Amino acid sequence: MNYLEAYKAIQGQEVTNQLLILAEQLKGKKVVHVNSTKVGGGVAEILDTMIPFLNSIGVKSSWKVISGNEQFFECTKFFHNAIQGKKDIIFEKELLKSYEDVGFANAIELKDELEEADFVFIHDPQPLPLIACMPKRKGKWIWRCHIDASDPHRFLWNYLLKYISQFDASIFSLAEFARPMPHPIYIIPPSIHAFNDKNRELTPLEIQEIVQAFQLDPLKSIILQVSRFDRFKDPWGVIEAFKIAKKYRRDMQLVLAGGGATDDPEGAAILTNIQKIALSDSDIHVIFLPPNSNKIINALQRASDVVLQKSIKEGFGLTIAEALWKEKPVIGGNTGGIKLQVFDYHTGFLVNTPEGAANRIRYFLEHTEEISRMGKIGRSFVRDHFLITRHIKDYLSLLIHQSQDGLQSRSELF
Repeated sequence: MNYLEAYKAIQGQEVTNQLLILAEQLKGKKVVHVNSTKVGGGVAEILDTMIPFLNSIGVKSSWKVISGNEQFFECTKFFHNAIQGKKDIIFEKELLKSYEDVGFANAIELKDELEEADFVFIHDPQPLPLIACMPKRKGKWIWRCHIDASDPHRFLWNYLLKYISQFDASIFSLAEFARPMPHPIYIIPPSIHAFNDKNRELTPLEIQEIVQAFQLDPLKSIILQVSRFDRFKDPWGVIEAFKIAKKYRRDMQLVLAGGGATDDPEGAAILTNIQKIALSDSDIHVIFLPPNSNKIINALQRASDVVLQKSIKEGFGLTIAEALWKEKPVIGGNTGGIKLQVFDYHTGFLVNTPEGAANRIRYFLEHTEEISRMGKIGRSFVRDHFLITRHIKDYLSLLIHQSQDGLQSRSELF
């Protein structure tokens, strides 16, 4: 696909021209991104779009995925929970050793490419130990933290700092997520791609076929949450909110749809628990989606009447931007990156409790004109702030700033 032409049609030529100006200053540079999963989760989704887009504008970019064993991913899931504030985790030396051993093993495979790269992005804690194995690295290394690190487990954070402190810069999604660092910190929120299967326009027939495939009742409103089956996404709270709202309106059904990620061993147990709870109510549909179910998610979001993302911790919440792009206002948990996207009576509502979510579900179903009004605001907001063009612009500006060849601020460029 011609990314520039596609985005010029919805954002104007000035946006695409800015990308070309920035890309020209990085001509000949090699950029490598490293994470821990090829499918599942927002990081993989972003990179799946960003890498070909960067290459299309002349910034040579590649994406590497580290491999790990079961113990490694169990450990890094503990890391994820602990960085987001879970304090009752004890990190045994044996578990931390497995984390380091996997990092060192991957370093052997990636050493030549990473040491020669001009810029290396390491995403989240899983690949952090790679930097300790690259004494001859010639380029700049940037750690990209997609997690809410505002109140991390103290022992774990101090442990990870021995790796993080070796980086040239760090990126966080929100200023409130950032921690003190011995190097520059950049704030760059994530983004969505307007033209992939998850966000492109669908015909009414395409939407109808998918809704029918999951045997959803066409006469009942659809209350939807799309997310991985993760404790921080609070699927239990979503079910409780639905049950409260259902006391006042019987003409609705709840859809909890999502998949897993190869680096999240906890998800299967949570999914099983939610499926058992759902057996008590035929109006609760739990849909486990395999990788690359983007068109299904797209159709469910477009078919929904009310969209939730009732997380209790959230780095950003790509599903919110996806729903807003489809002109669906969102009821979101009052936390993290959700607060960047959801504004009361403008793009949806922020809530703190299942009772609050239930009240807002009822509000939308009783004021359908507000869904339309807020939906239009939401789409415009995403177009201006959370599409991949802005994300790439921020990354390229960061690389130029970090480059030894030409330190120019963004204000000098435009």
